[in-house]
Amino acid sequence: MKAGVLRSHGGNVYEAARQGRRRLDQIVDFSASINPLGPSPRAIQAVRAELSRIVHYPDPDCTELRKALADHWRLPPNRFMIGNGSSELIYLLPLALSIRRALVVGPTFSEYERAVAVAEGRMIRVQAGRREQYQPPIGKVARAVQRDRLNVDALFFCNPNSPTGSVVQADEVLELAVLASRQGAWVIVDETFGEYCNQATILPQIARLPRLLVLRSFTKFYALPALRIGYLAGPETLLRNLRDRQPPWSVNQVAQGAALAALQDATHARQSLAFMERERPRLARSLARLPGVAVFPSAANFLLLELPSGLSAAVCAKALRRQGLLIRDCSSVPGLNRRTVRVAVKLPGQNRRLVAALAGLLRR
Repeated sequence: MKAGVLRSHGGNVYEAARQGRRRLDQIVDFSASINPLGPSPRAIQAVRAELSRIVHYPDPDCTELRKALADHWRLPPNRFMIGNGSSELIYLLPLALSIRRALVVGPTFSEYERAVAVAEGRMIRVQAGRREQYQPPIGKVARAVQRDRLNVDALFFCNPNSPTGSVVQADEVLELAVLASRQGAWVIVDETFGEYCNQATILPQIARLPRLLVLRSFTKFYALPALRIGYLAGPETLLRNLRDRQPPWSVNQVAQGAALAALQDATHARQSLAFMERERPRLARSLARLPGVAVFPSAANFLLLELPSGLSAAVCAKALRRQGLLIRDCSSVPGLNRRTVRVAVKLPGQNRRLVAALAGLLRR
């Protein structure tokens, strides 16, 4: 991917509202996979409380948040770095690690490849297939690293994966990380949706593997996308190098306070998980009943769909957009086809509206 290629992500409700001449509250955004229950009430309270501090520069070390993450994961605070969303950290990594050749397990999030390209590196892909319902081919990746000796500087792996929703258990990811580390590669595991599947996380293992890095975000599960805050867990020396490359005061004080409060609200976290465990399979069943629609297994808060042969993702997304419903067109993701879309799991009434709109479109 060339560094200048435009990306098509979800979440641009402002453009949709302008083009459709609607208010923001008239748009239902299924294109961005944000916790449908919204932010923690404690996070909202923290935002209000932090407003009194906006006359000061933010804490450049994010001290309180890093201490809270250390308590949460039972690791030292110096094992954590806070960023302006996990995207900032993704773009810092290839520069700090001098990545020239990287291996990515796809179909997956496009920003890994773009970040490597910006750092003048190139990406090698190992793709999961539709026949296997896009389940990552861990054995194939391991053979590529070990037998084929691809001589890569880094391995990027998203778990649970976006946009497919597939998940690989922690022991398998750990085995792959050990193998890649032995070959001298950095292992970068993106667990942006990890809160929905914590049993699959390998973040606690960073103390065991000196070349393991784990990304997490407060965007998806904690529903703070506008505040732009995420974090990286890894070796202290590397994180210090990354912080030296980070713009000053990258993470604002309101974001730090909200993230801290969200992390400490166990009640909202339990409610969010319970809701998703009920609503995701319910929405999946409703969508699977639509003629010609294939629904792929997901461990996250979204579902990957394949539309019937006569309907492209672009046409579907455009038609639903006219009704104020945004979905993610995934036809440009390498490894997926022109009929693939992703939809977030929203509140029950919103999900029923989406299913009804898709049903009407299919009838036409």
